[in-house]
Amino acid sequence: MKISGGNIMITFQEAEIRAKIIKAMAHPVRLMMIEFLKGGERSFSEIFNLSKHLLVMKEAAIVSSRKEGMDMICTLDVPCITDFFGCVTAVIESKVKKHQACLCR
Repeated sequence: MKISGGNIMITFQEAEIRAKIIKAMAHPVRLMMIEFLKGGERSFSEIFNLSKHLLVMKEAAIVSSRKEGMDMICTLDVPCITDFFGCVTAVIESKVKKHQACLCR
């Protein structure tokens, strides 16, 4: 990070890394998988057969997996990633309130 005029700014490279992680989550199925894994480790068979989505999230270091017998056990690498969803929900709620206010005029 750089400090510019008292403000903390991220570098372009840091922004690219963040964008890559967000892009890896940018699919409804992947968001559902992350929410499902929020409850802890899950068997790959429990989260259906979603290997393509799992691979994308593994490459972004969002989830990891290990083999246990015939099952693939998946877990969130950094569970606080689900805190991001609360922020997204707040943005959605704010947008809805603004839209409702416009309709009431």
